Amino acid sequence: MTATTSPTPVDPSTTEPQTMQWVPLSLLAAMGFVLIAAETMPAGLLPVMSSGLRTNEGLIGQFISVWALGTVVVTIPAISLTRGFRRKPLLLTAITGLLLANTITALSPDVTLSLISRFIGGAFCGIIWGMLAAYGRRISPPGRGGLALAVVSTGAPLGIAFGTPLGVTLGTAFDWRWAFGGISLLTVVVGALIATLVPDAPGQPLTTRLPLRRVFMLPGVALVLAVIAVWMLAHSTIYTYIAPYLRATGTGLPTDLVLFTYGVASVAGIGITAVLIDRWPRRLLHTSVLLFVVAALILIVAHQSAPAVLAAVGLWGVSFGGSSAQLQATLTTAGRENSDVANSFLPVAFNLAIFGAGIAGAVLLANFDGLVLPIVMSVLGVAALILTIRGTHNAIHPGSSS
Repeated sequence: MTATTSPTPVDPSTTEPQTMQWVPLSLLAAMGFVLIAAETMPAGLLPVMSSGLRTNEGLIGQFISVWALGTVVVTIPAISLTRGFRRKPLLLTAITGLLLANTITALSPDVTLSLISRFIGGAFCGIIWGMLAAYGRRISPPGRGGLALAVVSTGAPLGIAFGTPLGVTLGTAFDWRWAFGGISLLTVVVGALIATLVPDAPGQPLTTRLPLRRVFMLPGVALVLAVIAVWMLAHSTIYTYIAPYLRATGTGLPTDLVLFTYGVASVAGIGITAVLIDRWPRRLLHTSVLLFVVAALILIVAHQSAPAVLAAVGLWGVSFGGSSAQLQATLTTAGRENSDVANSFLPVAFNLAIFGAGIAGAVLLANFDGLVLPIVMSVLGVAALILTIRGTHNAIHPGSSS
């Protein structure tokens, strides 16, 4: 008789997917929705939160800054230390931490405790953001990485389009705590679906791990991070303090309508990015930053016209909506086997800018009215455009053709 041997079991998480994982990618996008809504909620609730906590709007603006600070401090070391961990258990652990931190914010009667909980929430947010891009690519077929990133990135503009305005509506009609409570409930639902439906993926093999400094020095990484920091500072300085800007325009436009317009336009920007990102990444990035600058100029020169402001906000959303996918794709390509660590730099750069924007906006508004904000947006936008234009072909998107 001939002896037979049983085939060695294959771990499905180590094999390359052959078809797009639409449901798992959509759930990762839903997690992005939760992160953005949780992070930006205070921007639309400045008046009611300052009244409820008996403090000024500048301090409430720091609810966004300390969230960003938590991301900055924790993300890179956390992702570096956990890059060998399997992705799904790590993601679920971070989601649990985010849930606890946001729930404390919703219930806290004290500003100091709220700021601490926001810092912790930002730390867990950074870990999640640092994972999502590479996770989405790992569960997608080879050659469809750009599309996978575009799908995952839809969560951010949807969070702005629907999550933040809904939170503003709840917070204004009832109490600001309802908005944060709703985010906690949504976190539970999305986390449960991810636990059930998203496939696991392996961590990074030990043999391919580079030290942090060498990852940072890979071609393209530092330049893209500079673009992120400057462009995000331009965006977040006015986005965080959009309510004071709208008051200064005298148009009577409500904050929730403007945020909704921006968010819907951002979804359109993501759609455009999904179509173009795998073919013309550099042209797409240059055009996006240019349109961002045009939107800022309209917000300056036509600020007294409600239709013009809404049109500018729409253009702002289209131009900036795809930024996360565009820059994550670039960092993922530049980072190669170390894409998790390269992408961990992205939320740090984003949130350093957000942290700086919260402080800079508070200082500016203490000395000027809200019309100064689009001026800052335009100047920094031009700086970001110069960085993208001056970047070499390989620095903007290594190995790309356009």
